Amino acid sequence: MAKLPAFAIVADIGGTNARFSRVDLATLALDKVAVSPCADFVTLADALTHYRQQQQLTDIQHVAIAIACPVTSDVVSMTNFHWTFSIKAMQQQLQLEALQVINDFTAVAMCLPALTEQQKVKIGPGDVQPGKPMAVLGAGTGLGVAHLLPVNDKFVPLPGEGGHTDWAAQTEQEWFIQQTLAKEYGHVSPERLLSGPGLEAIYKALALYRKQNEAPLSASQIAAQALSGGSALAVDTVKQFFASLGSVAGDLALTLSTFGGVYIAGGITPKLLPLLADSEFRARFEAKGRFSAFNRQIATYVVTAEQPGLVGAAVYLKQFLASN
Repeated sequence: MAKLPAFAIVADIGGTNARFSRVDLATLALDKVAVSPCADFVTLADALTHYRQQQQLTDIQHVAIAIACPVTSDVVSMTNFHWTFSIKAMQQQLQLEALQVINDFTAVAMCLPALTEQQKVKIGPGDVQPGKPMAVLGAGTGLGVAHLLPVNDKFVPLPGEGGHTDWAAQTEQEWFIQQTLAKEYGHVSPERLLSGPGLEAIYKALALYRKQNEAPLSASQIAAQALSGGSALAVDTVKQFFASLGSVAGDLALTLSTFGGVYIAGGITPKLLPLLADSEFRARFEAKGRFSAFNRQIATYVVTAEQPGLVGAAVYLKQFLASN
């Protein structure tokens, strides 16, 4: 096994914020965590340089970056922000010994084996079978989806863009939502509902469906009114959100027989956790016709860890360095 450096820098880059941290590669402990708006910097290299200088970490030469977009070649272009860069060019520019760039939900998938019992909340029945595939999805600025396969003593992440498949309506209300969104976007993907903008879209569509004249609300306003019970429309928006989340999560479970569990991450669900128990999430997860009993065996969890993307990037980097 290759000798690991003592410390590395890890980053989790979303469509809105850039999170950075130093990580102890022996223990995976994070410190010097800093969060900055992506809009504060012209390039990702500028943001990373600012962090290294601000935290006096310019001597650290190993970096892993989890980023909210496909990473399929040397050139990386963010889906929900304007940053575009070459991995090789940035490594040379910043004089780094190692620079690993992975999809943000590849990183979240890699964090799953490192989660403690205090960093996840079980929803419904089902038991985790060690050594079996796992799935993770999470709503934030967009909808991230990935799988994780245990192979021997390593973990192989399977990144994907499952948030951009076809969303399937199952009720009259959902057919209305689907038609409303189709008029605006054409293709209606799960991300159109299961994201911050998705919460806003559901709220707007439900108001139309019920012929209520309601002013649009931001995702944070909808969440706050749903949690307080101050708006029936906001409560029902969150119920629809969780119903659709359960259906999509159940599809992922079927796709790779994820008896290692299905994990819900992202920024939205943990904040709305008090409303999850009374939702249709688990019922819709299991409602798969002849395979309902199959999905009933699979455990579902909400990831409550504060920085799963940073931890996962650290796990990925550690595994990469150890094998090279």
